[in-house]
Amino acid sequence: MKIGIIGTGIAGLTSTIALAKKDFEVTLIGPGIRKSNSYLAQAGIALPVREGDSLKAHVLDTIRAGRYLNDEEAVWNVIAKSSEAYSFLLSLGLEFEGNEVEGGHSFPRVFTIRNETGKHMTKILYVRAKELGVNFIQGTAEALAVRDRRAYGVFLDGELMKFDATVLASGGYTALFKYTAGSELNLGTLIGDAIMKGAPARDLEFVQFHPTGFIAGDGVKLVSEAVRGAGAKLVTEDGERFVNELEPRDVVARAIYRQLQRGRRVFLDATGIDDFKGRFPQIYAFLRKEGVNPENDLIPVFPIAHYSIGGISVDLWYRTPIRNLYAVGEAASNGFHGANRLASNSLLECVVSGLEVVRTICRDRPRIRDVPEIEYSAGEAGNVEELRELLWSHAGIERDENGLKDGLKKLEDIETDARLKILAEGILRNALAREESRGAHFRRDFPHPRKEFERPLFWALSL
Repeated sequence: MKIGIIGTGIAGLTSTIALAKKDFEVTLIGPGIRKSNSYLAQAGIALPVREGDSLKAHVLDTIRAGRYLNDEEAVWNVIAKSSEAYSFLLSLGLEFEGNEVEGGHSFPRVFTIRNETGKHMTKILYVRAKELGVNFIQGTAEALAVRDRRAYGVFLDGELMKFDATVLASGGYTALFKYTAGSELNLGTLIGDAIMKGAPARDLEFVQFHPTGFIAGDGVKLVSEAVRGAGAKLVTEDGERFVNELEPRDVVARAIYRQLQRGRRVFLDATGIDDFKGRFPQIYAFLRKEGVNPENDLIPVFPIAHYSIGGISVDLWYRTPIRNLYAVGEAASNGFHGANRLASNSLLECVVSGLEVVRTICRDRPRIRDVPEIEYSAGEAGNVEELRELLWSHAGIERDENGLKDGLKKLEDIETDARLKILAEGILRNALAREESRGAHFRRDFPHPRKEFERPLFWALSL
């Protein structure tokens, strides 16, 4: 069987290695590991494998952070496989250096490597995939090849690449927002493509904003959660501490946002951390480049779009409703994160989903024989900047009915790829339909959670 993996992050690389070990013919298509959000992941991977920790404690922390919107079976399904994920990584030669506690965790279960965990994981996965003889294609899959809700592969440079199974591991859609420290390629184009071709999306309204972004001269950077875990405090320009820094990210991000709305600047005070340079070399380097010495100076911070909790709706085994199309990592959504991702659960999900989807493909044994005529559906990106401004302004950290309706009206006039517009519309419409505040979704006009909305919301087109 020929399997196509779309995306060069940890989820895509993990599934690639697992498939190659089973002697599948695997092709990995992507722009390179440095263009993935996985490579940029700083803090670490949450693994409940240390003495004193437990699967149940990690499950409960995940559900509390997710504001009880999680699919409990999905949570157990991922976390119960954490030992397998840990063993898989160690088998590749990965060596973790420390354990941290992050916001929402009741135990120091976040395994880290010099606060550049994603980079080190991604590199070692890439090397192993190359050793296994995987066919790497540097490029961007332009569109999914789908007809009658059956996938036949992808289009690359306008040509159809046929696969018996296609695994979408292309990341989320945080680059649709004006401020993000993630990859600028994470526009969610193929998520929008899948929606238009018959795969519903789930929970698109839940976009997690990282509390401590840093606006640098060369773009937006990220000051990791682990810095707060190490003892850094959030203060206003007057030195007032206004939030518990280890609350889940949605709480901390909104607290900072409200201070900024009052015209007060917000800073991260990390001056009490011993050996900041040694513990957080990447962060130290970009801060010094910007003229900030975190060992002596306060660090100005700003919330930024960081992680898209929603994605293509998949089952527990990472199947989409389109036959022969699977989705893993940030591109997928099955209720694991609920309304708010627990810190460092994303890399765990990447590894677990990458391993699990391989078992699913082995069970399904998908086969493509005759390929029908399939229309090439890629379009020009168009005015992405206007779209990013719109979502930041109308579907940002805090939303309300008037702003969301205004955003939907403005969206009609933006000239951009239809797939990006349908994804943006789904974000706005789901946010409008969810008349409550829960996790990463906050409505000023409905500031409290409501029992009737303790359920997922889907966005689909009638075909």
